[in-house]
Amino acid sequence: MCTMQSWTCLFLILCSMQSVCHCCDWIQHHFGHLSAEYLSQLEQMGGDITKQNAPVLFPTSLYRHIYDAEFEDKVRFLNETIYQIIKLFDGNRNRKSVTWDKKNLDDFLNILDRQFENLSSCVSPVVKPEKRLKRYFRNLNRKVLRKMNYSAEAWELIRKETKRHLQRLDILVGQMY
Repeated sequence: MCTMQSWTCLFLILCSMQSVCHCCDWIQHHFGHLSAEYLSQLEQMGGDITKQNAPVLFPTSLYRHIYDAEFEDKVRFLNETIYQIIKLFDGNRNRKSVTWDKKNLDDFLNILDRQFENLSSCVSPVVKPEKRLKRYFRNLNRKVLRKMNYSAEAWELIRKETKRHLQRLDILVGQMY
């Protein structure tokens, strides 16, 4: 016997499945294209990527951990990483020292924002983001940008670290399918 409550439950389950399927389809068919675009913009906005290392260690263990996570956790990680990158670049208007091409920078941020918006529709806002990832980006802001007085050298280190993250996200998406 079906009650109104069970029909509502079934509807919610089907909507959730449809949302997950849409998300899977979008990541599988569109993530890589946008990723190639923003990596290209990142490369074109400035000169050669610096060889210097940032004073903040890259969170390799965090990536190793997320490779073994559930699909939803991986999508949440993709979304949160892109959000943190946007926040790092867009939240710091103090970029006067760099001579990056403004159009490339704007295009880079716009494409990242599109990627973030699409991924946001795939994750629950209830679940809190990964604290270690948030802390890592906060340290990049403090120990690279602020400590180096928002210099061109500091921003080039940020660009290098951003490229590393975006490449690792591509690997993660490739591993998901």
